[in-house]
Amino acid sequence: MTHEIPPRSGAGFELKAGQRLTVIDPRGEQVADLLAYSLADVDEVISSGRTLDYANRIYLTTGDVLYSNRSTPMLEIVQDDVGRHDFLLTPCSADTFRIIYGDTDPHRGCFGNLAAALAPWGVLPDRIPIAFNCFMNVPVDGTTGAFTVEAPLSKAGDSIVFEARMDLVIGLTACSALQSNNGSFKPIHYRVD
Repeated sequence: MTHEIPPRSGAGFELKAGQRLTVIDPRGEQVADLLAYSLADVDEVISSGRTLDYANRIYLTTGDVLYSNRSTPMLEIVQDDVGRHDFLLTPCSADTFRIIYGDTDPHRGCFGNLAAALAPWGVLPDRIPIAFNCFMNVPVDGTTGAFTVEAPLSKAGDSIVFEARMDLVIGLTACSALQSNNGSFKPIHYRVD
């Protein structure tokens, strides 16, 4: 069964060890922020730092494992139509829109959507780390370290598939930042098999 996350919103759900999560970009050029927590202990959470350290690169794809803050494998990427995702930048938030875009009445962003979606499992806002940003395109200049946020490379129907290595709580969004989604807000689809 395919579920839809409406534009600028999020969802929380459980994913058991061995199950596969398929994140689908139904219209193209839409980012989905993904978080994972251990179902047994939500203090164990997906870690950008540990994952990138062990992978020895910043662009992750098929065959790469996403690790927790305790160096436990959480998710493995088993299929990837796009090959460009971001694991450097934090979920967009009201502060993002205020500081970067100058919004005077900012949207709560992916951060607020993730906090609301994960609250039933006892995840507090301060426990929200850097997300694995499916389809987000963040080129980095290898000399200066400067980066830009560009249009996602995903086309309509593209997907990324993760296999759970442990029982997890997942937070997933349809990203709320205009810059990340090439100027428009679109839904994200997902399926658990």
